Amino acid sequence: MVRREKANYVIQSVSHAFDVLEQFCTNVDEIGVTELSKRLKLHKNNVFRLLATLEARGYIEQNRSTENYRLGLRCLQLGQAFIHQMGLLLQSRTILQELSKGTKESAYVAVRKGRSIIPLDFVEPARAVRAVSFLGTVLPAHCTAAGKVHLVFEAEASSGQNLPESLERYTENTIVDRNLLREHMSKIGESGYAVECGEFMADVSAVAVPIRDYTRSLVGALAVVGPGHRLTEDAIHHEIAPALLKAGGELSRRLGFHA
Repeated sequence: MVRREKANYVIQSVSHAFDVLEQFCTNVDEIGVTELSKRLKLHKNNVFRLLATLEARGYIEQNRSTENYRLGLRCLQLGQAFIHQMGLLLQSRTILQELSKGTKESAYVAVRKGRSIIPLDFVEPARAVRAVSFLGTVLPAHCTAAGKVHLVFEAEASSGQNLPESLERYTENTIVDRNLLREHMSKIGESGYAVECGEFMADVSAVAVPIRDYTRSLVGALAVVGPGHRLTEDAIHHEIAPALLKAGGELSRRLGFHA
């Protein structure tokens, strides 16, 4: 039997579908049909059919207000499956469990994708009532503790020019002034941890610390989240933050980071 080169088995329409998905790897949140057509040099009708297929399978979703397209949650699920094979998630699991047990609050590890924060793993304490679960949720960077950690360390490399032009308000506590947010971020750099108090969800507070790897690069954030009546200012600064700094340091060391 004559063996054929693998390239001969490539299905062009499937290849084009992956071309569409890969356009979202260029630090853009949304792309329209016209722009995709120009980038891929494909007819708009072909692009539309590809998008419709990907949308039906959950890999792409349309923003109804802008009519542009963005990645769907199925991409997140695939990404999580891949991350499971990598060091961050594997090394963080036991630390999350110990952190949640020690603080009696929920703990999670998250990474940044574009302007959003994506929790990769989430551990809950043995409480009868769940405070909140962020797993599978795409979080904004400017008003979550994990997001602020990423903004601060990116700001170190970009002189603070990485903030979004507009900051969406989620609660009355959300910081929507870019100058005020910069001041807030400077305090994070001094303390080594970020805090949110009802900024994304009313009555929910969180604390987060950076995670670094052997290259000294920021690879994620480790966070504790719970209801505001338990995560008081005193509890945050004297109990939660010290526990997080210790856990974050240990996780970074496991990933090869050395101060």
